[in-house]
Amino acid sequence: MAVINGDIQGTETVVTPEILEQCISRKSLLYDKNGEEHYNLISALHKSMRNSDVQAAVYWLARMLEAGEDPLYVARRLIRFASEDIGIADSRALEIAVAAYQACHFNGMPECNVNLTHAVTYLTLAPKSNALYVAYEEAKADALQMLAEPVPLQIRNAPTKLMRDLDYGKGYQYAHDTAEKLTSMECLPDSLAGRNYYRPTGQGMEAEAKEKMERIGELRKRL
Repeated sequence: MAVINGDIQGTETVVTPEILEQCISRKSLLYDKNGEEHYNLISALHKSMRNSDVQAAVYWLARMLEAGEDPLYVARRLIRFASEDIGIADSRALEIAVAAYQACHFNGMPECNVNLTHAVTYLTLAPKSNALYVAYEEAKADALQMLAEPVPLQIRNAPTKLMRDLDYGKGYQYAHDTAEKLTSMECLPDSLAGRNYYRPTGQGMEAEAKEKMERIGELRKRL
């Protein structure tokens, strides 16, 4: 159909985007799954959700899906977003993102478009926190710089007599044996003792996590 309706120019037949639209009765959207526009659109969706702009987020979602993007790709990005930009502030976000991925797998397009809209809307309106992302990046930096840091003896396994003779597991404190389910045992390498990677922002459910960490810190000081 495209060739028959193409513009004959000398020895060539030219098929334009307009002719393609007429042949398939569908507007051709600017999109290249392997090109710059692919990354521009997923960036627009991600940043709109991060900015809690639900109208923009739903629009960019529609732009991607109607241009032929794989819904499972979008769903995977939502799963990442749920932990990177929301995290403990609303742990339900990750559950909903994973459920949306499963719905896309079961339903496919176009039925799953509303499943993705469900997830995008929830994630966009959820309280935001990047504390998990920051925590991992800081821990990764330390891990890469200190790959040879030994595991403290007190938290090493000691399945053999030789290991026990080398003091593996010596000084280990079993938290379940205490009333508070908490001990003063140091679990980080000596060179990293006192490091704080996860710092709750206080957004949403992270306020509760922050309070728990403060209570644990106070209890540990008394042990």
